[in-house]
Order: sequence, then C-alpha cells, then structure tokens
Amino acid sequence: MRRLFLIVPALLVGALAWALVTGAEMRVAAWAAGWQREFQTGLAGSLRALRAGEPGAVTVFLGVCFAYGFFHAVGPGHGKILIGGYGIARRVTLLRLAAIALLSSLGQAVTAIVLVLGGLLVAGWTRQQLTATAETLMLPASTVAIGLVGLWLALRGARTLWRLSERRAGAGHDHGHDHDHAGCGHRHAPGLDEVERAGGTRDTLMLMAGVAIRPCSGAILLLVLTAYMDMLPTGIAGTVAMAVGTGALTVAVAVASVFTRESTLLSLGQDGVAMRLLPVIEVLAGIAICLISTEMLARVI
Repeated sequence: MRRLFLIVPALLVGALAWALVTGAEMRVAAWAAGWQREFQTGLAGSLRALRAGEPGAVTVFLGVCFAYGFFHAVGPGHGKILIGGYGIARRVTLLRLAAIALLSSLGQAVTAIVLVLGGLLVAGWTRQQLTATAETLMLPASTVAIGLVGLWLALRGARTLWRLSERRAGAGHDHGHDHDHAGCGHRHAPGLDEVERAGGTRDTLMLMAGVAIRPCSGAILLLVLTAYMDMLPTGIAGTVAMAVGTGALTVAVAVASVFTRESTLLSLGQDGVAMRLLPVIEVLAGIAICLISTEMLARVI
C-alpha cells in the first residue's frame, strides 16, 4: 500500500523530464512573459489612476503588482530551483520552508528598494544604470551563490553517506566479548532523525541570501517611475506586493517539494532504506542545482 505514495513523485519527475526534453518550460516562460507585458500596461494605467485620485485605485494597483510578481516568478530565476531542491533534499518542515520561500522573495524587494534609494537618490544613477547593475552584477552574483549552495548540499550529502558507510562497517566488528548489542553502551549507526536534520540557521541564511541578492527588474522600474512621479511610498508598497506575488509561487514550489519528499519516504517506511535515501537525494539535488546554475550563469555573462 505504501508504494502507492510513489505515484505522485514519479509523475512530477516524469512531467519535469518531459518539459526539459520537449522545451515546454520555454513555452511556459514565453507565456508568462506575455502576461508580464499585459500587467506592465496595467501598472501604467493604475499609476495614472492613483495620481488622479480615482476611488479604489490603490487596491487595483496592489492587485496588479501582486499578479505581476506571480507571473514574473514563472520565468527563470527567483530561487524556485533552490527552494525546491532544498525541500526535496532535506527534511525541513513545510512551515519553515514556506517561510524561507516568502522571506527570500521579500528579501528581493528589500534589495530593490535599497538599490534604488541608494543609486537614484544618493548616487544620482539613471534607470539604465540601476537596471544594468542588477542584471550584470547582482544577477550573476545570485546565480553563483545558488550554485554554491547546491555544491554545499552535494558535499554534505556525500559526507553523510561516507559516515553512514563507516558506521555500518563499524557495526560489524567483533568487540572481543560476548554481549547483547542492545546493551553495549554505544550505538552502531545513526538514527533517521540525525540524517535528516535541516541545518538550522546557517541553511536558512544561505538560502535567503542566495535568492535575495538579485532584485526584480520590474520592481526597479516601478520604484524609479514612482520616484519621478513623487509617489515613492506607493512604489515601495507595490514592490512589496510584487514580492508577495513572487513568494506565492515559490511557496507553491516549496509545498510540492515537501510533498514529493514525504511521499517518497512514506512509501519506503522509516527504516534503513529511507535513512540511506535522504543523503542520496541531497547529493542529486545539489548536483542538479549546480548544473542549472551553471547553465543560467552561461546565459547572463
């Protein structure tokens, strides 16, 4: 009966493989880009309505910003691969991973706000200079950071596998005296809870920093426009709404990754197989994140 829980992970992996082979992910990205252009037009109209003081303009504006952030997140980047890979590789709780996903998206908003306030109001940069800084410096930095997190996951999973193999080898040694292993005073192998620890604050900060380094280009444009229109507080509110929209999609990825991981482990049971599988998944997820980051870095440099 437990094997039935493998159906969903198998379907998700199959769908991902199909998308990569057929190029479906590029079509989805193009579809999302089309919606982004529609929402950009809507943003311009809502800003004019705000400036004219039309009733309900604030609600419409924030709604358009949220929708823009959501559809913008469908495209490449925004930490989906990192959050999803980490959720599959480490037994982190759904609530914690969802919080990391949302806070990472809000971190992108903070980065955009700091960049615009510092560049536009202090350094006197133009919109082109701000966008160029985000795309030519901060985007590659974010991609490298995500790749390094993937490398860290792979190395940590490999180290866990090595320790497991050493402890299994040690469990078979002859103690030189006859006694019951259950009462010998020491353990011969780690428990599943030791293997699946999430890594604590260090992991959280690494994940959030890897995603938050890169500000959203749409948020930069919105902040610059509202600054020129003397509506910067409105632009900041819209930027936060965009980040929440981006976070909504990233949280959905977090939910899918946790469900995939738990379905796989439940199908195997909480035994030695599951204990050995977790670090293997971590190694594979880390390698996948590294490869995807390398491919993205090749596109932006």
